[in-house]
Amino acid sequence: MSLKEIEVIAFDADDTLWENENFFRDAEKQFCHILKEFQPAEAIMAELYRIESQNMEIYGYGIKAFILSLMETALLISQKQIRPGQIEAIIAIGKSMLHKDVILLDGIRDLLEKLAPRYRLVVATKGDLLDQERKLAKSGLLKYFHHIEIMSHKKEDNYRELLKHLDMDAGKLMMIGNSLKSDVLPVINLGGYGVHVPYHTTWEFEQMDPAEIKSDRFFELKEIHDVLTLFEEA
Repeated sequence: MSLKEIEVIAFDADDTLWENENFFRDAEKQFCHILKEFQPAEAIMAELYRIESQNMEIYGYGIKAFILSLMETALLISQKQIRPGQIEAIIAIGKSMLHKDVILLDGIRDLLEKLAPRYRLVVATKGDLLDQERKLAKSGLLKYFHHIEIMSHKKEDNYRELLKHLDMDAGKLMMIGNSLKSDVLPVINLGGYGVHVPYHTTWEFEQMDPAEIKSDRFFELKEIHDVLTLFEEA
């Protein structure tokens, strides 16, 4: 194993390049407040989690998929008694999320500045195509990246397609992200390198114990700028 063989460094986008998950947590609080007359917040969130689990394979990921699950949950929680004004308020949550400013995480621009001259940099993210394109355009980071890959899912097959597109072996790829399940584990299983940089809040569907990953190609860091220390030690 040697980091000297790395040629391409791929970055997740949401909660790796910029803030994202906290907007969903805020939206869930607003949603529970809208439906507070029907059920307590704990019951509403349990139902939302169940609905999202069922809908993931149909809708995929992102804000639009999230809002569809909110609407379905609202109908069930209210036993179809939800009022037009409440439906309007839920739709407004989604529109507000789609117009959020892109807030870069501390240190990311400096990191890209230092890595771009030495490696091919790639964005490998999942979510709604239009929304991710919007965020990338507003981020001011596009100039650093050789390739952008917006995936419907982030499983081993999706990364195989990325490797094929880049015409490279997995052993030359390093993937950096905040999700062990989506960003790290699939790439390690294919023979690549995975770097986990936790975000302060993690979507329930992405939670996993780092101790479950047994590989000398796995790295756990505290902050995104710590990525540079890996190559200093290589």
